[in-house]
Amino acid sequence: MIGSGDGKPALVAHRGFAGENPENTVAAVEAATATTPTETPGSVVSPDPTRRRADWIEVDVVPTADGDIVAIHDVELSGSDRRDGAVDLTDSTGIVWETDTATVTSATVLASDETVPLFADVLDAVPADVGVNVELKNPGRWDLRPGEKLDGDALAARTAVWRPFVEHVLAVVDAHPNDRLFSSFCEGALAAIRELSSAPVAPLVSDSIDDGLAIAQEHDAEAVHPPIDAIRGTPFFDAARFGHADIVTTAHANGRAVNVWTVETWYQADRLASAGVDGIIADYAAVATE
Repeated sequence: MIGSGDGKPALVAHRGFAGENPENTVAAVEAATATTPTETPGSVVSPDPTRRRADWIEVDVVPTADGDIVAIHDVELSGSDRRDGAVDLTDSTGIVWETDTATVTSATVLASDETVPLFADVLDAVPADVGVNVELKNPGRWDLRPGEKLDGDALAARTAVWRPFVEHVLAVVDAHPNDRLFSSFCEGALAAIRELSSAPVAPLVSDSIDDGLAIAQEHDAEAVHPPIDAIRGTPFFDAARFGHADIVTTAHANGRAVNVWTVETWYQADRLASAGVDGIIADYAAVATE
């Protein structure tokens, strides 16, 4: 279960604090998990060995054409949909799961010196005391049906699609000591985790809180991950989109944590903490400033 250990919402570094670092890279993980500076008597600033910048790291995973697992968010290596076309994700092109591993892992990320890493290399860079939230992004298919509550044959079919990829991801994660949580917009991914492991899972909520909570109930999820505008009692709540649902109260009543994405400012983090959320999935470490 995601937790900070000090009564405050845990701070989850979204793609390794994507607002500060080249996302989903080894350098991002290293920067996000560095120890925080503290002032000592005499105004000497030194690292605090007991406190890291992030409590958890969130990483997206996708397979290459060779079946290797890489840490990347976009379907296309040149994806720029989340950056208003300002800069491509990498200096390469092609669909990730249709591209060989050597090409994918030699692509530089966001005009930095960092390249797309193997998932195992990302995990090697995460200290043992930092948890890993693995977002199962795509198993190498287009027909995923994200955000839907599925039943019967439809759920069985989607679970079968995800199963080989999930099995490979679990093998990589199980070679590392970190606490882990698997999240996805796709119910089939969570169902596959539940078939193969006792690891905790969390549905990522998109447009329907009811569907997200139903998926959580179906698969005995340890948490739910709603967007920031789904949190009732905050200035960000979108009543037109989410009605009168109270995901925090409902999730907590069923023993589930609520970890919110994607938080950009300290004010958002402060209001979400007041609303009782358990985790802040953020692009910047500074959102946790006292």
